[in-house]
Amino acid sequence: MRRLRRLAPPPSSCSATRPAPRAGWPTALFAALWGAFLGLALLKFGNPPITEQWVVPPEGIYEFLFGYPWPIAWAYGMLAGVAVLGAAVAHWRSPAPGWLIALPLIWLGWQGLAATASADPSLSTATLKHFGACVLCFYLGYFSLRRVKQAWLFWIGLLGALLLVLAVGWEQHWGGLRQSRQYFFLYVYPHLETVSPDYLKRITSDRIFGTLFYPNTLAGVLLLLLPVLLTALGQLRAFLTPAARAFLISLAGMAGLACLYWSGSKGGWLLMLLLGLLALLRVPFSRRLKTLLVAAILLAGLAGFFWKYASFFRKGATSVVARFDYWRAAAQTVRAHPWLGTGPGTFAIAYQQVKRPESEMARLAHNDYLQQASDSGIAGLLAYTGFILGALVWGFPRARPKRPAGPEYALAFAAWLGVLGWSLQSLYEFGLYIPALAWPAFTLLGWLLNRRESETPR
Repeated sequence: MRRLRRLAPPPSSCSATRPAPRAGWPTALFAALWGAFLGLALLKFGNPPITEQWVVPPEGIYEFLFGYPWPIAWAYGMLAGVAVLGAAVAHWRSPAPGWLIALPLIWLGWQGLAATASADPSLSTATLKHFGACVLCFYLGYFSLRRVKQAWLFWIGLLGALLLVLAVGWEQHWGGLRQSRQYFFLYVYPHLETVSPDYLKRITSDRIFGTLFYPNTLAGVLLLLLPVLLTALGQLRAFLTPAARAFLISLAGMAGLACLYWSGSKGGWLLMLLLGLLALLRVPFSRRLKTLLVAAILLAGLAGFFWKYASFFRKGATSVVARFDYWRAAAQTVRAHPWLGTGPGTFAIAYQQVKRPESEMARLAHNDYLQQASDSGIAGLLAYTGFILGALVWGFPRARPKRPAGPEYALAFAAWLGVLGWSLQSLYEFGLYIPALAWPAFTLLGWLLNRRESETPR
C-alpha cells in the first residue's frame, strides 16, 4: 500500500504544476493600477520619447486633464511604483522556453551597448528609457498579470481608456479639429517660441488622431485593442442580455471602424480587414456561411478602401514613395554601421546624412525592424525580430487551444490578433517607439506567453 501511494499521481496535475491565480487586495490593487497606468498611456503618453523636447508640461487643471500630452518622465515614476507592487504579487515559474523569456533582456542589453557608439547620446538615452519600460511591461504581464484572479480590474482600465480615445476621435471629426485649429492659431501660436512640426501637420489636417501622436498611431491602437474590446463586451453575460451585448458590440465596432476610416490610415484599414477575416475563421459557423461572409467582408472592405483612397493613388501615393526613401536610407546605414548601428533613436541623424535633397525629413524610419538594424546593427534586429516572431508563434496555441474554448481563451485569441496587427503595422510604421502602443503590446505578449496549451478553461 505504501508503494502504491508513492506511485499514484497527485489529485490535480494542473494545480500541482501551475498554482491557481491569486485573489486578495494586493493582486486586485495591482490589476487595477496596471490597467489604469496603461490606459493613461493611451491618453497622455502617445508621443515618441525622442520628441520630448516639444512636450510642454501642463499648466492648470484644464491643460492637465484635457490639454497637451504629459512629459514621459512622469510615466517612468508611475511605472516604477506599479512595478514594485507587481513584483510583490508575481509568481516566478516560467512555462515558456527560457531563450524566449531571456530575449527581451538580451535585446535591451544590446541596445545599451549600441548606445555607447551613439551619434546623439541624448536621443539614445531617451530611447533606452522607453525600451527599458517596454521590457518591464513584458515581465509584469508575464510574471504578475497572469497570476491575478481579478483580471477584469486590469481590462476595465485599459479598455475604458480606449473608449475615451474613440470619443475624442469622434469629437475631432465632428468639428473638434476645426475649433482646435482656430483657437491654436489665434491664441496659442503667436506666443510660442518653438512648435513641433508634427503638431502643425496634424492640426492643419482633417485626419483625426485622438490622443495619439498622429493618425496612423491611432490606427495602431485600434489594431491592437479593438479586437480585445469587442471580445470583452461579448463576455458580459452576467450583466447584459444577448440583445444588449450585441448592441454594444455593434456600437463599439462601428465607432472603432469609423475612427479608423477618419484617421486616413490605408495600411490600418487593410490590416483590420485581415484581422477580421482571421477572427471570422474561428467562429463556429458552417463552411458555406463562412465562405459567404468572407466574400462579403472582402468586397465591402476593399470597396471602402478604394472609394476612400482613389485620389491618393491618382496623385502618386506620395507617402509610400517617402517611406521607400526612409527604408533605402536605413539600409544604407546598416551597410555603413552593421555591428552597433548609429545608436538607439538616432535614425534622423543617419537619414540626414544619406537622404536625397528632394526627400522629406523624418525622425523615425517608419519600419521598426529596419530602424532596429539602422540604430543597433544586425544583432539588434535579430534579437528584436526573434522575440516578436517567437512570441507570436509560441503564443498562438496558447490563445487557440485544442479543446473547446471558454471566455478566457476568446479574450486571449483577441489579444493575440491585436499583437499580430501591431507587429504587422510595424513593417511600415513606428509603433515600437510610441509608449501608448508599445507598453500595452509588450504587456499582452507577456500575458499570452504565460499560458499552457493544455490549460483547462475556467
